[in-house]
Amino acid sequence: MENADVRFAQLSPKQLKRLRKFEDKIGTLVLAVEPATRLADLTDDQVSRLQALEEELGVMLLAYQAPEKAN
Repeated sequence: MENADVRFAQLSPKQLKRLRKFEDKIGTLVLAVEPATRLADLTDDQVSRLQALEEELGVMLLAYQAPEKAN
């Protein structure tokens, strides 16, 4: 991934156990990732529009705050 703004999540043993149970239940593997930057606080309308674009493009999109620029 080029310039990825997400990283693998550092799960606690309890969280990892819960994730493994979920994987067993649905019969597939799941990657746990977390944003490396602050996610955007979207309105309900913006979330709907983002989800529509995800569906159209066939990808998962993450909206995040642009880093503050140093002066």
